[in-house]
Amino acid sequence: MGAPISKATKRILLLLSILMLAIGNTGGPLVVRLYFVKGGMRVWFSCFLQSVGFPILFIPLLASYFYRQKTDGSNTKLIYMKTPTFIAVATIGTFLGGMNYIFSFASARIPVSTSTLITSTQLAFTAVSAFFLVKQKCTSYSVNAVVLLTVGAAALAFHANSDRPEGESKRQYILGFILMFAASAVSGFVFPVLELVYRNAKQGLSYSLVMEIQAVMSFAGTIFALIGMIVNNDFKAIPREAKAFELGEVKYYLVVVSNAIIWQLYTWGSLGVVFCSSALFNGVLITVLLPVSQVLAVIFFHDKFTPEKGISLALCFWGFVSYFYGEYNRARSNIKFKYKNRQPILQTLLHLLLRWNPESLISPF
Repeated sequence: MGAPISKATKRILLLLSILMLAIGNTGGPLVVRLYFVKGGMRVWFSCFLQSVGFPILFIPLLASYFYRQKTDGSNTKLIYMKTPTFIAVATIGTFLGGMNYIFSFASARIPVSTSTLITSTQLAFTAVSAFFLVKQKCTSYSVNAVVLLTVGAAALAFHANSDRPEGESKRQYILGFILMFAASAVSGFVFPVLELVYRNAKQGLSYSLVMEIQAVMSFAGTIFALIGMIVNNDFKAIPREAKAFELGEVKYYLVVVSNAIIWQLYTWGSLGVVFCSSALFNGVLITVLLPVSQVLAVIFFHDKFTPEKGISLALCFWGFVSYFYGEYNRARSNIKFKYKNRQPILQTLLHLLLRWNPESLISPF
């Protein structure tokens, strides 16, 4: 099971992971906000939904087990994860459960367009954490990207009161703003830690193990949220909340189920990107999807697109371009061309895309 994965397979896994990340990253904040906007009030329940969808992993895990059984025979292990990895991942999952609660609390109080811009700061925290934890190489372009993204998020703090939802107190709105920033910081720290777990796992690393890691993380996060729900008597309140939901009881449960599935796709996609590439690349992809989230928030929730958001979005886009231009230059310098004159940029970029592989963004495990 720990056999090396071919480059072609890793490319396919990376593309699938990016697709799941795109669905989860753009849809997740929308369904969470929809729950609260249309009458949902249970923060612990929202936290619970962000991790409880992990049983969908059992299908690919069983498929992987039967596939390995054909080659390994009776020696095939149903669960590949070893105890040290299990303890580390369960701890991270519990930590993420706390982050999910913070995110849910903040999502109930600030618009999606604002929360997604704040989430862009995750790249800054990821870059710093990746530099110290996994020795991710930083260039002047990546540092510039981190600064721009941080300043972009800070721009939202000015005149933030103008974006406050109707009926929301100024104190609660500011608290939501601060907690969303804290959730981004935690998320930016967690993914480099997971990359470190991947590298230091004292066993063969495979995509099946990645799915096991996600299942354990989500299970730990679910237990954390479940305790909060029991203490807060959420289970008794859910049926009443469903009947009072503005969209109707059936659509309430549809929103609930969608919540669980979409967030599981986000986690699955993120862990897959970290496995096939790096934590920093995962943070960049989340930032890339920022404009999509902005547009969807304006369309579905009629969020105000204030000048501060425009400035923040421009700075975030500038930071994203800076990061990828730095990666382009680094990749270009690593490829030995036999040319007499300097190649045009488009021709060089095409050459890079044709020869690109996931390992160009990371140091191999």
